[in-house]
Amino acid sequence: MASFIPDSSVVSDVRFSPNFNERKGGRQPDMIVLHYTGMSDAESALTRLTGAGTDVSAHYVVLEDGGIVQCVPEALRAWHAGQSAWAGETDINSASIGIEIVNRGHDFGYQDFPLRQVAAVIALCKGIMLRRKVPKHRVLAHSDVAPARKKDPGEKFPWHLLAHSGVGHWVEPSPIVPGDRNRMLGATGEAVMALQRGLANFGYGVLPSGQYDGATMDAVSAFQRHFRPKLVDGIADHSTLTTLQRLLETLPKAANAA
Repeated sequence: MASFIPDSSVVSDVRFSPNFNERKGGRQPDMIVLHYTGMSDAESALTRLTGAGTDVSAHYVVLEDGGIVQCVPEALRAWHAGQSAWAGETDINSASIGIEIVNRGHDFGYQDFPLRQVAAVIALCKGIMLRRKVPKHRVLAHSDVAPARKKDPGEKFPWHLLAHSGVGHWVEPSPIVPGDRNRMLGATGEAVMALQRGLANFGYGVLPSGQYDGATMDAVSAFQRHFRPKLVDGIADHSTLTTLQRLLETLPKAANAA
C-alpha cells in the first residue's frame, strides 16, 4: 500500500507511512490525540513519521500554513501515543486517531500556533468526530494520556478556540489566586485522595493513594497544560481544583459513570 484515498476532504496531500498495524481486537477509534511534532521543521517531522524503521507515525500532520497531510488510513493503527493510558485503557494507539501539529515544541523554541493551522485542526477534528462518533471529552492532548513523558501540544495550544467550535470538552478556567499553593509534592491526606479520585474519574492514569507523589504532580501539570494553561506548576491550587470539578460536573453522564 504505497498510497491510499484520504479519509478526509480537507486533506491536501498523502505521504504514506509504513509504520502501522491493525487495531487490536478490531477496536474502532473513538478518541483523538493531538500532538506537536517537536522538530525543527515540517519536512524533518514528515521524514521521521513516514520513514521505515522509525517506529513512529500519525494519521495526520497539520502544517503551519493549514495544509493537512495524511500518512496512515484511519482504519489502521498508527504509532503515535507510545506508552499511555486514559480512562482505564492502555492501548491508546488502537483507540485513537493521532494528529501531529507542526510546531518546534519546548525543546526547539516553542512558538504560538498560527490561526490558519488551528482552523485546519478544527476542521479535521470535526470531520473525524462525525465519522467516528468521537465524543467531545475524548479529544485529548498527548500530555493527557502520557503525563510523565510528554508536554505536547502544550500550554500555548488554544484549546478554548477548538471548544468554541465544538471540538473538545472545556470550561473557562477558574481565576488563579495569588499565594494559594497548599497542595504540594509530599503532602498526604484525604484532600490529596479526593484530588486523585477526581483526576482518575476524568481519565488520568492516577492511583488514589492519599500521597501527593510524582505521578500525581505529573497528572496535575498535564491537566493544567490543557485546561488551566496560564500557570503550569503541578500544584493543585484552588484554580486547578475548581476547574477540574467544573469539568467533571459537565462531563456526559455516561462518561462520569465509567
